[in-house]
Amino acid sequence: MDLAKHWRQRAARYRLAGQRNTASGAVRFPPETTTSAEWESFELSGAGTVYSFTVVRQAPAGLDTEAPYILAMVMLEEGPMVTAQLTDCDPDDVAIDLPVEMVTRQLRDLGPDGLLVYGYKFRPRLG
Repeated sequence: MDLAKHWRQRAARYRLAGQRNTASGAVRFPPETTTSAEWESFELSGAGTVYSFTVVRQAPAGLDTEAPYILAMVMLEEGPMVTAQLTDCDPDDVAIDLPVEMVTRQLRDLGPDGLLVYGYKFRPRLG
């Protein structure tokens, strides 16, 4: 990923910025790039529950040092479903309907002269 693309996507990666329909109240994530008066910017809370999950034990190239890791479909409280990695938990402790919250974590290190890429992951909700 180049720096310009990373910069354009920063709101969705760090704040879960989506869009809300002004007429129906429907919420979507990620936001679509087409602008319309029907859709306004909307910041999602980052709170949700695990809808489904799997434990990846044989990771693809570039992520092999991360395995095993948990990949989940998270149903956000506002409605959209997000696919993301779960962090800060043991695979044996994950279950459907587990309350989770969004956290910002490092996703990649593109080398000594490259960019540190951060983005969203989810963890079991604290408190």
